[in-house]
Amino acid sequence: MTEQTRHYDFAADALFLDFDGTLVDLAPQPEDIVVPPELITLLQRIQQESDGALAIVSGRPLDQLDFFLAPLRLPMAGVHGAERRTADGRIIQLPVADVHHLRERLLPLVTAHPDLQLELKRGALALHYRHAPHLEQRCIETMMEALRHEPGFSMLNGKMVVEAKPHTNKGDAVAAFMNESPFRGRRPVFVGDDVTDEAGFAVAQAESPGQTVRGLGIKVGVGPSQARVRVGDPAAVRALLRAALEAGPAGRPRQEETAG
Repeated sequence: MTEQTRHYDFAADALFLDFDGTLVDLAPQPEDIVVPPELITLLQRIQQESDGALAIVSGRPLDQLDFFLAPLRLPMAGVHGAERRTADGRIIQLPVADVHHLRERLLPLVTAHPDLQLELKRGALALHYRHAPHLEQRCIETMMEALRHEPGFSMLNGKMVVEAKPHTNKGDAVAAFMNESPFRGRRPVFVGDDVTDEAGFAVAQAESPGQTVRGLGIKVGVGPSQARVRVGDPAAVRALLRAALEAGPAGRPRQEETAG
């Protein structure tokens, strides 16, 4: 089913945005991403228009997100919801498993193949194979075997990465934000590009008691998704948000296509 043309209403929506692959283009290494000059100003304007009902929901840790989005200090969920900063600035950290033993199990593979990269986070570990795509199956099998001996993690296959993450997900983070001011009572809109964002789409689009308009998931890029809307790439996401701001509160065009 194709979405009917609607309008953004930052006075009524709660906007949740993934970061890598959604607001910024993916890069060969996580530290190599480039933040478009317009992005900071765009997010500042949305934060003002929405009375603060804007949050970043990412697999990255909070400190990395803060670095790339400085000087902004937005509400954020990092490491798939294992850590979260509320709108009033409180930091909430959920209990997570120690990743160091897991890292030791993966090091022999990374040592043997220098094109692989291990990214260590609080309670999570990502094995990137963007520079060695032929090692995808080897990375998946090695991670699966390592997790047999290290409980406390879930495994996710993302874009050129296999990740051991806490038993939390982006949907949990969205649900937590929606129980807090200024998100409470608004229509949730979640924008993301990867398999890790499907949990966010599910929560945003679920029917909730007392909610007159169901929320919306927006998938960025190709691939199967439960999101009801699709846009092409991060540049299209930024253009969509910019057009909504420029149209003003009386009518913000939402360009929506069928999600596949």
